[in-house]
Amino acid sequence: MLFDTLRTIFSGGTVDLASIVMQILAVLFVIFCILPVHEYAHGKVALKLGDPTAKNMGRLTLNPLASIDPMGALFILLFGFGWAKPVMVDPRYFKKPKRDMALVSLAGPVSNLLAALAGAFVYNLILVIFKSVPLFIGIFFMYYIVINVSLAVFNLIPIPPLDGSKILAAFLPDRVLYKFYRYQNVFMMVLMLLLFSGILDYPLSIFDSAVQTGVMWLASLPFRLFGLF
Repeated sequence: MLFDTLRTIFSGGTVDLASIVMQILAVLFVIFCILPVHEYAHGKVALKLGDPTAKNMGRLTLNPLASIDPMGALFILLFGFGWAKPVMVDPRYFKKPKRDMALVSLAGPVSNLLAALAGAFVYNLILVIFKSVPLFIGIFFMYYIVINVSLAVFNLIPIPPLDGSKILAAFLPDRVLYKFYRYQNVFMMVLMLLLFSGILDYPLSIFDSAVQTGVMWLASLPFRLFGLF
């Protein structure tokens, strides 16, 4: 994301201004329009499973002001991954707490994947209608899809407090689960160190690339079925 662009500039490299502008616009769109959907998805699924906490706290909304975390938004802008203000969930309302918490947690990353899929579909639709896509629009959609996929993959990492940890928790015995959450702050510190050291760059890039390929394939499928590609 912008961190790589800034590093290129400070090292004396050249960058394309139009690409930077469209990258920033894509990030801002995700922050103000998609992150609220991510948190709304958590709250909506929780409500469906019996937990009204998000609704009672006024978090069952698409208003970006309710969801934006300044530091998390800055991380998305700089590094392509980050977070929003988490929706509060009370598992005591759930009939099957572990399973239902896993479903609530899964809803967030799924919303990002659906957002990426919708963006890829719109890109293909523009391509079919106009036979070509202007470069700056193509750059916007590229970053939009990449950011959403990166957020989904990042949130599925099974380390507290990320969504993936709550999905993993559904499969852990209570004894192990207690220790798992007892050291969640340590796990998160280790995760941040791994991210900033670059150790996770390669494995995350593999997952990101695989998911992006799947998203683009699914988005093009309707057009290929109708012989438009």
